[in-house]
Amino acid sequence: MAARVARFRRIPAERPELRQASVALCVLAAPGGDSLVITRRARGLSSHAGQWALPGGRRDAGESAEDAALRELHEETGLQLAADAVLGLLDDYVTRSGYVMTPVVMWGGTPPRQLAGAATEVSRVYQIPLADLDVEPELLTMPESDAPVIRLPLLDRYVHAPTAAIIYQFCQVALHGAERRVAHFDAPAYLWR
Repeated sequence: MAARVARFRRIPAERPELRQASVALCVLAAPGGDSLVITRRARGLSSHAGQWALPGGRRDAGESAEDAALRELHEETGLQLAADAVLGLLDDYVTRSGYVMTPVVMWGGTPPRQLAGAATEVSRVYQIPLADLDVEPELLTMPESDAPVIRLPLLDRYVHAPTAAIIYQFCQVALHGAERRVAHFDAPAYLWR
């Protein structure tokens, strides 16, 4: 997985006028196979409450994509990793809400304890087996966009773009060595704000 991510030729989004953010694709070792850390956003948040999300958020001034992802991972899950845990970056994803999200792939090893983040941001932290995420996405259409709308089934709900697009690209790159691009995938219109 590390070699495939390291070989990946990422496409950055040169959009300095947009807010810059990072998300962590943190892979953990588990007895039944490696898993990915995914959170459920707290219900009291003003935007995207209750949705599936990768740990992440806005970068601080002067902060690198990698440092922001490591910081956000710690804040939202309690897992603190060193810089050498970073395996590489995937393609930037420009959101309709005005962010450039940089996905940072990292190896978290075996977590030392149960993961939990700040209750104001995260209602629960999940470790989802990679085998459950490595599925063909569902591509839908909607009248508001000509782009395909991507979603992935996860437990009792669906994961939508940008998270679904990023997870799909991660699985294609890290598990299969495929250079899949996902910037063209859209999210449902109700998630655009």
